[in-house]
Amino acid sequence: MRTPLTPVPTTVTRWVTWAPCLRWLDALAAWLVVWSIVAMLLDRSSAETHAVLAAVIVAGLVFIPPVRARWRPVSGSVALSLSRGLRAGDSAWYVGRRQAERVLVTARRRLRIVIVTGERTAVEGMSVRRTRVILIPMEDRRPRARS
Repeated sequence: MRTPLTPVPTTVTRWVTWAPCLRWLDALAAWLVVWSIVAMLLDRSSAETHAVLAAVIVAGLVFIPPVRARWRPVSGSVALSLSRGLRAGDSAWYVGRRQAERVLVTARRRLRIVIVTGERTAVEGMSVRRTRVILIPMEDRRPRARS
């Protein structure tokens, strides 16, 4: 890995370590939802049976990629709130699995955002959903023009 031009701020490093915890909170939320559905459907069995059956169902849902990719109530809402102020032309930190990378936002429309990393050319932007990635805005030193 090459040395970044801008050192990674401590807040971004903190988000790199907290991102997996957000995914575990998503799994906990899924288990609670499935547990409540199982409890409503099987109201004659014990609470332990409901909890174990819900855990088995959630563990099975992990192997279905569309469900796993779209179920992000905790991490998705955090990612949306962090990237709320990003506009085209802004710099941000793209939080990956083990590191953060500086990116440039080239376009934004509703929940989609197009970013360009240092390894890609300007033509090869990466379009991502703001609910699936964590983008942390860089501190902007230039004043924004009011429109």
